[in-house]
Amino acid sequence: MTTEPQIRKLKVAWFSFSCCEDNVIVFSELLNDHWLEWKKLIEITNARVLRTKNVMEDFDIAFIEGAIASPKHVEKLTEVRKLANKLVAVGACACTGMPSAQRNYFNVEQKANIQPLVDKFGSLPKVLKVSEVVKVDAEVPGCPMDPSDFVTKATALILARRAELAKEIGISA
Repeated sequence: MTTEPQIRKLKVAWFSFSCCEDNVIVFSELLNDHWLEWKKLIEITNARVLRTKNVMEDFDIAFIEGAIASPKHVEKLTEVRKLANKLVAVGACACTGMPSAQRNYFNVEQKANIQPLVDKFGSLPKVLKVSEVVKVDAEVPGCPMDPSDFVTKATALILARRAELAKEIGISA
């Protein structure tokens, strides 16, 4: 008796940069509602708020919340992009840079007032949205994000990626 090859669970990650992390809270709440269906399809391999042991390896989908405010953020985001098949910017800070990027629009006096903090924390001269650093495959805007928009876009990405993996192993999704 031979068994048909199975599609593996998708490796999913969640990363937070400069933001209030409201979207990961919404994501956690969505897990309560969707866990029974999602646990058959995904494995969360990296999410600081959900796991004590996180793995930096190839991800099928990486969700990014928060604006990019330091060279360390740029380095980490660039690494995540290299590892991720699809990358999704989640929330206002990731999609637009705001409100984290408010300092980009400060007048000369305001910039002078915060410069010691920018220097102390090694911040970039300008706060960046995720797409200014790496290629973004999808965006879920909002502060916090709209849960139904997230579910719709995440489901579409999950189904598309499963179809790709099924094709690779010669089965239908």
